[in-house]
Amino acid sequence: MPICWIKSIPPEETDGHLRSVYNAVQTPHGTVDNVYQAQSLRPETMQAHDNLYKSVLHCSDNTLPKEFLETVAVYTSLLNGCDYAVTHHFTNMKRLINNDSTSRTILNALKSGHPEEVFLGKQLELLRYTEKLTCHPDLIAESDIISLRDTGAVDGEILEVNQVCSLFNYANRLINGLGIKLGEDVIGYYADH
Repeated sequence: MPICWIKSIPPEETDGHLRSVYNAVQTPHGTVDNVYQAQSLRPETMQAHDNLYKSVLHCSDNTLPKEFLETVAVYTSLLNGCDYAVTHHFTNMKRLINNDSTSRTILNALKSGHPEEVFLGKQLELLRYTEKLTCHPDLIAESDIISLRDTGAVDGEILEVNQVCSLFNYANRLINGLGIKLGEDVIGYYADH
């Protein structure tokens, strides 16, 4: 069964440059997710996408907790109706939180559009910023950044959330726009605890 609506080249049928890019974008499980295989006709954009993904979500210089950045990814993807990304990144969030009940409560609050049921203060306002940037980017103003600072968010944290949200708006449109399916993907980036 095809993994998306356009031609893609599976890893086992590659050599040369595409093979080296596939090797570079492999998950920690040693597989290549369908979101990357769907970009096989343009390996350079696949590599750039992976570089941005890793620098945004897996950079050791980030100061916000990884589970919160994964929550931003999940919320952005829910707002965009991207089940593929929600499935992967909810799994990541759940593994990092390491509490199924808490993870499910967070997911339900985000699905209902009520992050205030779980989050307070700075994190709540960062999620509201995520929603506005995803659904109404034309309405973002400097006052939104000032409000985030007023809740205790520093500029580096604001940038981290902005980058995760922006990346997932791109990725969600890539996934939804090409009909990328989960198929045989190994779900999630992190190993089970």
